[in-house]
Amino acid sequence: RPTQVTLAAVLQVRNGVLQALLWQRALEPFAGAWALPGGVLAPDETLEASIRRHLAVKVDLAEVAHLEQVATYGDPGRNPVEWEIATAYLGLVPLGVDPSVPPDTSWRPVDDLPSTAFDHGAIVHSARDRLRGKLSYSNIGFALAPTTFTLNELRDVYTAALGYDVSATNLKRVLVRRGAIV
Repeated sequence: RPTQVTLAAVLQVRNGVLQALLWQRALEPFAGAWALPGGVLAPDETLEASIRRHLAVKVDLAEVAHLEQVATYGDPGRNPVEWEIATAYLGLVPLGVDPSVPPDTSWRPVDDLPSTAFDHGAIVHSARDRLRGKLSYSNIGFALAPTTFTLNELRDVYTAALGYDVSATNLKRVLVRRGAIV
């Protein structure tokens, strides 16, 4: 039977760039490679409770503004040591929040990831793609913004998340039409 793990692609706009929270593995397999925070599902634990526990324990990130399941990865070869099924989550941290993270953990640009363990680079990109898709029809962008923000700050968040320039005027028109801002 496979082991069940939960992983989180935690994203935040930092210095105008969409970045992912990664930690450097100390043990094999993939010692020294960067990986997503996560770990094994404990008995009688829900998937969401598992990823919240791992975020709090492994990278000292107890709260995220948004957390949603992105995909499940079950390729028997994704872990060279054992068969492992991974349920991946997208987590978002607002602009300006600077969580304290351990020395082996850092924020890395999503579009310029270092070598990652397992299939974690692909998982980060899937989470980024989910975020980009949802920006077109939902208010998920607010989870990346500070509690109070200017329209220009929100535009900068959308620009970083989408990877291209966003017009503040067009963004305002869309968000007013949705009833998201007044």
